[in-house]
Amino acid sequence: MTPDAPPSPAPSEPATPHHRVHLLDLQGKPGASVTLPIAFSQPVRPDLIRRAVVAAQSHRRQPYGTTPTAGLRHSVEWSGKGRGVARTPRLMDSMRGAQSPNTVGGRPAHPPEVDRIWSKKINRKERHRAFASALAATREEKLAKARGHAIPHGLHLPVVLEDPLEDVRTSADARLVLVRLKLWADVERAREGTHLRSSGRARRRGRVRRTPRSLLVVTSAPGKALGFRNLAGVEVVPAGRLATEDLAPGGVAGRLTLFSRGAVESLRTRLGEPLP
Repeated sequence: MTPDAPPSPAPSEPATPHHRVHLLDLQGKPGASVTLPIAFSQPVRPDLIRRAVVAAQSHRRQPYGTTPTAGLRHSVEWSGKGRGVARTPRLMDSMRGAQSPNTVGGRPAHPPEVDRIWSKKINRKERHRAFASALAATREEKLAKARGHAIPHGLHLPVVLEDPLEDVRTSADARLVLVRLKLWADVERAREGTHLRSSGRARRRGRVRRTPRSLLVVTSAPGKALGFRNLAGVEVVPAGRLATEDLAPGGVAGRLTLFSRGAVESLRTRLGEPLP
């Protein structure tokens, strides 16, 4: 190439294709295809997803610490050196040690302090990328099965249903919809997996039962699809409040998710993407 020749144009990066899924009715019959937002086509990044979930969990953690006078509420004296005993503070008129960290009932050596900062920081772009990655993971059947979800053969993920899904008000109607979609087995799995915790701190604080996560139903606005809320392991979240932790509980991506048609459009608006 001669020095006066214009530089060759750089090869343009291939555009990420928009994935499309069939819109299902409440009977489970496929209809017209729906174009998903571009976030569903992003690469899955388990590292970013876990980091975003851990950051969200850390922001809810409440600082705790010991009482400043814990272990110091004693009347003690020290007998001094040269008496053939350890230099441990002892109760008045007694040889029983007290107040020192190496004694029963003494102060803690390195107690937790309320000044400790538990919250973890995450960059804004990383948080947005983690959310898009968690959305993209809802398309992966392999990840959903790795989480333990019961998925029928031939079902394409994510499941996008018509807007009458948001009008389901009773648990009986919600069960009928899931039976027709062949997804009731996943709710049964969560119900059968509900168990009592072993005796410990969580049980003493009222967290007696542990229920596995099942379906996630995403609606266009709050107060929709209320019939799904009472099913074992099922959660209903509006698209405006959908978070990475909802799509990937515990930081593990691939949760089985049901979107309404309105929820997909609400996500498109939230992500700042123009209508197709």
